[in-house]
Amino acid sequence: MTEADLEDVWRRSAPHVLGALGRRYGDFDAAEDAVQEALLAASVQWPKEGTPDNPTAWLITVASRRLIDRHRSERARADREQAAALRVAADEAYSPAADAGDEHAHDDTVLLLLLCCHPALTRASRVALTLRAVGGLTTAQIARAFLVPETTMAQRISRAKTRLREVDAGSSLPAAEQLPDRLASLQDALYLIFNEGYTSSTGATLYDVSLTQEAIRLTRQLPDCLPGSDEVAGLLALMLLTDARRGARANADGSLVPLADQDRARWDRAAIAEGSQLLETVLTRGHLGPYQLQAAIAAVHSEAESWEETDWMQIVVLYRMLDDTAPSPAVTLNLAVAVAMVHGPDAGLRMLDPLLDATSMRRNHRVHAVRAHLLEMSGRHDEATRAYATAAQLTTSMPEQRYLNSKAGGGAGEPVAGAT
Repeated sequence: MTEADLEDVWRRSAPHVLGALGRRYGDFDAAEDAVQEALLAASVQWPKEGTPDNPTAWLITVASRRLIDRHRSERARADREQAAALRVAADEAYSPAADAGDEHAHDDTVLLLLLCCHPALTRASRVALTLRAVGGLTTAQIARAFLVPETTMAQRISRAKTRLREVDAGSSLPAAEQLPDRLASLQDALYLIFNEGYTSSTGATLYDVSLTQEAIRLTRQLPDCLPGSDEVAGLLALMLLTDARRGARANADGSLVPLADQDRARWDRAAIAEGSQLLETVLTRGHLGPYQLQAAIAAVHSEAESWEETDWMQIVVLYRMLDDTAPSPAVTLNLAVAVAMVHGPDAGLRMLDPLLDATSMRRNHRVHAVRAHLLEMSGRHDEATRAYATAAQLTTSMPEQRYLNSKAGGGAGEPVAGAT
């Protein structure tokens, strides 16, 4: 088994394994360590002995044994007999046959998601912990998503796990009245997982399909937790409408193709139809949340036959509504592009000045990439070249870096942020 194969198994299985152990034993931090140990054991044994028929069941069994062995060593005198009984129960409960027959049980990953979004944690900590435990993102990737140093994010995640242990978060489903608050954090985390898959922040590839598909799969399950949530439907519509462009976002050599240059015949029309239908259903109810507004923006793009035929005025209106509902630097950045398309590049550039003055955004490559494009639109080519070069230096994504370097050298294209 190659390292890539092992990473793929980890992505698909780890949340389920962690959720299963958390459900049974209730100790999130210890369960996470046990899962890591099980994966290490797999990396040693599977290349020699072959991959098990059910890798998830194998990991659950091994991780459960490691967790029980740890409890035995810590409480050997008091709990020796109980630990032995637990070992037998774990072997029986997590046999491959039992795991394969559990298809209709509550998804352990959803339970893990809800645990990570415990009300004892701050909303930012909930999202960060979910990205780490369920999304499989590294601390560095999460730090970039939050625009904070990696050390700060590592401390935040560690404190979150400690807090869950302190409050004895448990391993059962939360009460109905707790679901709306947890769901809001959960939606934020799933969208960040989707975004990391849609445009990988590091590495040699533009996107990671395993992350986008897992985010979509989990979002489809959220109505079981809170039926009738318009924002859940809006989030799913946003993911489907965005992911529909995946087939046109990269050339055969892996290089980035901006939205303006994409072959729209390669967009997934089935995904667009499903996303549009979801959006139409919830918009008629009158309540507009941020994910519904973002989905509406994606729908406007999907309806346009070309970049030039895009209804930019409608996109400006929707982004202004989004800015009123859920303001953020990312919203400002994308609004600046839309404003530039309607009112000219100078109007968009003026909107970027506050972002460049903010310490947290000054080293964000997307700000410089958008600024470079708007400078290019206004005919200020020397300034645009320098801005493209700065953006290329700041990004850790190789496809984006190559694209931005080509722009700095005089290539053609459109802005990276919000345009792929």
